[in-house]
Amino acid sequence: MTITEIKVYPVNEDKLKAYVTVTFENSFVVRDLKVIQGNNRLFVAMPSRRMKDGSYRDIVHPSNAEMREVLEKAIFDKYNESLKSPGSNKKDYESEKEGDGHHTGA
Repeated sequence: MTITEIKVYPVNEDKLKAYVTVTFENSFVVRDLKVIQGNNRLFVAMPSRRMKDGSYRDIVHPSNAEMREVLEKAIFDKYNESLKSPGSNKKDYESEKEGDGHHTGA
């Protein structure tokens, strides 16, 4: 599966460094990935939801280590590029979320 677009929305928070939207094959979009500063390195957190027991479960995620590596490298490359040229911000991210056509009701 080919990654065709990555949008990075840097934020100025302690551990949360950016929100990310990834498009695959110009036809499948995954929003709400996060670049997080861990204890020793940055990592990519997948979109998740809180379960009834208080734990979190990923909504989407790579099904193998190879795809995770490809995805993380592409996201980190774009994230580092975004740090060099400020222009995206959380306001852009919020605007995109509001206009995404997503609905939660059935």
